Amino acid sequence: MCYRRISHRTHHQNHGNVEKDESWVPLPEKVFKNLDYSTKFLRYKIPFPMFAYPLYLWRRSPGKTGSHFNPNSDLFQPSERKYVMTSTICWSLMVVLLLSLSTIFGPFQMLKVYGVPYLVFVMWLDVVTYLHHHGHEQKLPWYRGKEWSYLRGGLTTVDQDYGLFNNIHHDIGTHVIHHLFPQIPHYNLQEATRAAKPVLGKYYREPRKSGPIPFHLVGNLVRSINRDHYVSDNGEVVYYQTDQNLSGSFIKKKGE
Repeated sequence: MCYRRISHRTHHQNHGNVEKDESWVPLPEKVFKNLDYSTKFLRYKIPFPMFAYPLYLWRRSPGKTGSHFNPNSDLFQPSERKYVMTSTICWSLMVVLLLSLSTIFGPFQMLKVYGVPYLVFVMWLDVVTYLHHHGHEQKLPWYRGKEWSYLRGGLTTVDQDYGLFNNIHHDIGTHVIHHLFPQIPHYNLQEATRAAKPVLGKYYREPRKSGPIPFHLVGNLVRSINRDHYVSDNGEVVYYQTDQNLSGSFIKKKGE
């Protein structure tokens, strides 16, 4: 998907920037407070955030405008619009193909062979990309204005140990060095991380070691989503704050 490649490049160029980042970017307090109940529920209650990827492609995050499928979106430069249009046409043709196959084989069969694997892919993608920038025991800063720099933003990313999935997915846990030097190929990321640790010193946060299955990351994920809700509208160095209503129960809507 050409459009996702472009927005991912934007993410790498602006990592850790509250206004300009493009991946699991924190919501300013004003935007957060104006969210309706259903949006808060779907965004901050497990497992719903782990299926956000298709919605993000369609309409981005709250407070941002545009769509990955619209070549005129402010996500893209004028020179990129033809590539986005090509991707959107291909995506549309794929939807037509899936609908056609559903009439031949039946919707239940298509759900089994395509729908369920797609949902597993979406869930894994959202979990991994979220934990690349959240889930550390200590709250990490986000930046605005003159306080932001490429280096400071890159150091807010988080390395994780994904157990046996490290090798299956090209050492995805070595995310800090990947953000600082995205030109390094995946097969050199572990070596580059080992070389960078003495240089980064206290600014490198060693990930907790995992067994074959990274069960500990479930706790990291739940803890972060329960506490990391929004950042202040003011200040150039900000940290996630917690809405106490969200960290507790969703039994009652706000105001009831």
